Amino acid sequence: MASRAGPPLRRRRALLALAVLSCLQLAASQLSSTRPLPRPAATATEPLEEVGGGVARRACTYTVEIKTSCSSPRASPDAVSLAFGDAYRNEVYAARVSPAYGFERCARDTFRVSGPCGYGVCYLYLRRSGGVGWTPEWVRVYEPASATPSTFHFGDPLPNGVWYGLDRCLRRPAARASQ
Repeated sequence: MASRAGPPLRRRRALLALAVLSCLQLAASQLSSTRPLPRPAATATEPLEEVGGGVARRACTYTVEIKTSCSSPRASPDAVSLAFGDAYRNEVYAARVSPAYGFERCARDTFRVSGPCGYGVCYLYLRRSGGVGWTPEWVRVYEPASATPSTFHFGDPLPNGVWYGLDRCLRRPAARASQ
């Protein structure tokens, strides 16, 4: 009897060891998937948007974070539009980025905005429409292919009905006409 119980016992131990290793491997893979992953880079498999002349270019989704100044009115229901882009004329426009209950003093609000993929956001403009007023402290734009956001500092109340912002794009000198 002892000789007959030997091989099945070895198989049971081997199966038990295999089951334990499988569980450990599964647990390790689940732990690694709960870590934060870096922002994915823009890829050619992203949706394409058509621009003038039937030319298609990649569409990207940007994360925009807006910090309202503590000197702003307590809550501003004013509508705010946003436009930003790069030096290559890739511009993203959002007709309205205002929160449902308006911008609140000292608060941070985050929005997702889609548009053409760019190569480094270097300008950003805001337009406020309304009668209450609003003072942004800063606006950060997170690009899909960059770990570092582009931050634009304001600190002054936005004028009503006017595009107001910052342009840090490097301009190439205009070509001189040959004589």
